[in-house]
Amino acid sequence: MFSVRRRFILVYATLAAVAEGYSFAKHLEYVKTHTIPAGLRPFDVNGPIPTCGRWKDTMPKTRDQAAYQLYINARKLWRSKIAWQLTRQQFTSIFHDVQAAANQGDWGARALLAHFYRSGLGPLDSNHVLDIDLDKSVEIVRMAVAAGQAWGYYDLGVAHEQGYGNATQDEQIAWAYYLKAAELGSPDAQMALASAYVKVRRWEAEEAMIMCAYKQGHGPAAYDLGGTAKYNRDFRKALTYYQAGVRFGSKFSAVVLRQMFDTKEWNLLEKQDRDAFKELGILPDPERKNRYDQISDALELNPDLKLTRLDQVVPLPPAELPAWNSIQDAVEPERDGVPTY
Repeated sequence: MFSVRRRFILVYATLAAVAEGYSFAKHLEYVKTHTIPAGLRPFDVNGPIPTCGRWKDTMPKTRDQAAYQLYINARKLWRSKIAWQLTRQQFTSIFHDVQAAANQGDWGARALLAHFYRSGLGPLDSNHVLDIDLDKSVEIVRMAVAAGQAWGYYDLGVAHEQGYGNATQDEQIAWAYYLKAAELGSPDAQMALASAYVKVRRWEAEEAMIMCAYKQGHGPAAYDLGGTAKYNRDFRKALTYYQAGVRFGSKFSAVVLRQMFDTKEWNLLEKQDRDAFKELGILPDPERKNRYDQISDALELNPDLKLTRLDQVVPLPPAELPAWNSIQDAVEPERDGVPTY
């Protein structure tokens, strides 16, 4: 017969064993959910600078023309107005067509569909058609990761950093995804890594990552490089980067260029900066200001615009301004045939 003391010890030992088993089970669950997935490696901000990838090199070389056209037409409608100006019927059509194109395998449609599930669709009661579903968004993103697509790795990194959907919040895992995305050529991931290098004052590494994104036509990268050049008072280089940023669809680059030709802003410059601007042919120019105004307004509504003909209609000084009908003069014309990107 057990004594009270022995009974207490036995009960305590049993509870301790149960607790230990429970803790170990929780530990195993933690390790399982917080272990960096196979094929990824931790991002070391003090380690070697990652390979500068190009996303087009790692994406499918061709796309189904019917699915692509369905997606691109829906995207154009989505970008044609401010969200509250679109009707429920228009949002329903947009969602239906993007979903159909995604089901047919178009990666652009899948990326946009993931965005819709992440943000919802239709901001008003009168035009709301889709509630936020973060699990569904992450599910679509995981499909892109399985296909080795850069945008998927970046988006899944964001999900892990913020801890939404079924992605465990874990910064180490998030940055492992950003690293892989950058190496595959995601400009957004390359800019994320650049921001990390800034925090440890690795300026060469920062610039290397920004240049990776810039060379792929990334507007925010061009704007960032323009800002650095302007800060260093290398105004010629700043102009070049900002103009490239506008071509790439950067609204903020257009705003800076508008300010450079605005009479009020120009008169507020310090004398040495005005003198430097004069040497580059930058003087108050209401017409140039007006054109960049129109461009920034258009990019506010539709950041998808690629203004590949910008230099033909708004060339930098000292070139004279040619005739101008509208911003459409600067927009890349529609391409015929099967899309190859």
